[in-house]
Amino acid sequence: MSSPLERLCAGALGWLGGNLDHFDPFSASARSATHGKAKAALELALLCHCAARLADPPEALGEAGALIRKLWQDPDFPRLFADVPKHASAYGLIYAALAPTAIDTAQVRATLAGLDPGFLTPRGKSPYQRIEIRHYADKAGVRHTVEPYAELLPHSPLVAFRAAGPKEAAAQDGAPLTGPQAYAVTHTAFYLGDFGRTAPGLGEDALAHAGDLVDRLLRHCVGHEQWDLAAELVLTRFILGSEPLDTPSGAAAVECLVRAQRPDGAIPGRSAALAAHPSAPGGEFFRKAYHTTLVTALMALIVSSPRPS
Repeated sequence: MSSPLERLCAGALGWLGGNLDHFDPFSASARSATHGKAKAALELALLCHCAARLADPPEALGEAGALIRKLWQDPDFPRLFADVPKHASAYGLIYAALAPTAIDTAQVRATLAGLDPGFLTPRGKSPYQRIEIRHYADKAGVRHTVEPYAELLPHSPLVAFRAAGPKEAAAQDGAPLTGPQAYAVTHTAFYLGDFGRTAPGLGEDALAHAGDLVDRLLRHCVGHEQWDLAAELVLTRFILGSEPLDTPSGAAAVECLVRAQRPDGAIPGRSAALAAHPSAPGGEFFRKAYHTTLVTALMALIVSSPRPS
């Protein structure tokens, strides 16, 4: 009998594979929907990138990988980044970092050449932003002037953030951190640990603090059915060195995601409160469901695979 993680993964990958037309920004399905066209494709590329590094990459992502290879060689795809000026440089850098192997890299090189040089410096950026830029710049082989991780770690969300107490809740629902703070914690772990490939470099005290913070957040997410953040936190727990299903909070989070998953494999939204209605039109349902379904697939793939030696 398959494990909860295996069932989550198979269902999520099946739904993603059946909705690739929505990930293709030039398809009729994507043009009629309101999700971020370039963002969705970049997120699919991250899933394919991380899956390709596993000892046993899933065959279910074969068509997704083919779509990414096609888009990364299409000169019209990077032009979409300008539609979101606030994130254009970040999208361009991520696009270069996640470029598939064995493709014509002309469009990637052109995109890198067009990056704002100031984007690749630490000036005016938070420690979290600098960690993100360094992660993708190093992966893309781009020169930058961001400090080494060791200098950024003490000021990073994983170390610097403190959970709010019972009488000083960070959010109206009693969460230990606000939503943006919680996502900064998970994404910092992703970048420092290269999505499960390396240790995040935390000392003993910092690791204990981060683990406690993640457990508190996980318990809150399970209690409030915050599916997207729960999936990210389970992956964060893995990156921090533990086996999430061996912890009460991690096991509860996976069970929460299993309950949320529809028969077709989709997780219908970031949370129960934000879930798409079952009768929602295809484009609207995709907009609400794709990110959490993709994150759940990414988490399940990495956590259920052997750690790199």
